[in-house]
Amino acid sequence: MDYKDYYQILGVPRNATDKEIKKAFRQLAQKYHPDKNPGNKEAEQKFKEINEAYTVLSDPEKRKKYDRFGAQWEQYERAGGRPEDFDWSAWTGGGPRGSYTTRTVTPEEFEQMFGGMGGFSSFFDALFGSGMGGMGGRPGGSFRQSRGRPGVDFGVHERTAAPPRTEVPVDITLEEAFHGTTRTLQSEDGTRLEVNIPRGVKTGSRVRARGSQGDIYLKINVLPHERFTREGDDLRVRVPVDLYTAVLGGEVQVPTLERPVVLTIPPGTQNGKTFRLRGLGMPNLRQPDKRGDLYAVVEVTLPTNLSEKERSLFEELRKLRR
Repeated sequence: MDYKDYYQILGVPRNATDKEIKKAFRQLAQKYHPDKNPGNKEAEQKFKEINEAYTVLSDPEKRKKYDRFGAQWEQYERAGGRPEDFDWSAWTGGGPRGSYTTRTVTPEEFEQMFGGMGGFSSFFDALFGSGMGGMGGRPGGSFRQSRGRPGVDFGVHERTAAPPRTEVPVDITLEEAFHGTTRTLQSEDGTRLEVNIPRGVKTGSRVRARGSQGDIYLKINVLPHERFTREGDDLRVRVPVDLYTAVLGGEVQVPTLERPVVLTIPPGTQNGKTFRLRGLGMPNLRQPDKRGDLYAVVEVTLPTNLSEKERSLFEELRKLRR
């Protein structure tokens, strides 16, 4: 069993912040995701190592235990000791597996973002207990999450001062927040709760599922979108407009979360000009039939690789404007 340097796996220093760790994890997970590397066993193994490293370093308690353990384990290994001779009980709580507690950010958070691979190393299992690994349930009655169909009653809560009894973090895309989606929670004993996530949820919203053992809350985090910026129920998007359309006027397509719409560009439109498209933003959480607006920001693109004739015409225009 080899010692694993989780900081080195994620490529971050030992004093890295939570934000730096999460950023490194996401970049590496996207790079080595099996969907992008079909049939690549080396990438699959790297993907599992990234998952394992993030599971530990994203949890303050696990990270603290790992930092203390790592230093002693390296000393123990250099002294010629064997893993099976090391007193693991001092690092796993000293009690039976399942007696420790876990935070709500688990490997399942990873599964929701990138798809589950499961599988943790013997090093991880020895330190934290094999009950923590893979695709199985969580000790202490905690829950895992996966996609599923709707099925239980839910309530939605914005940020509240009093924390819910059991909370599970869930990452969803902006498209899922727009259309609504579902997640399935599964406990250690195999009990499944299928939860509707309604349209219009925001980062910080909590969706309540009424289970047989009490309420479970899904704490929503809406992931950043590559094109749209969300501002409450409004959306903002940059729209490329060629120079000729900006000068002479014309029509351009504007993307929305449903389908593209046509926007008329008046002659002489300046770079950065913002057009308000009413009712094309996000659904309101409390009133799903009511929607925010979409703000289309013009981004004028200049022509490149001009021909001699084009250059000559621009020279003529410049002379006319003097």
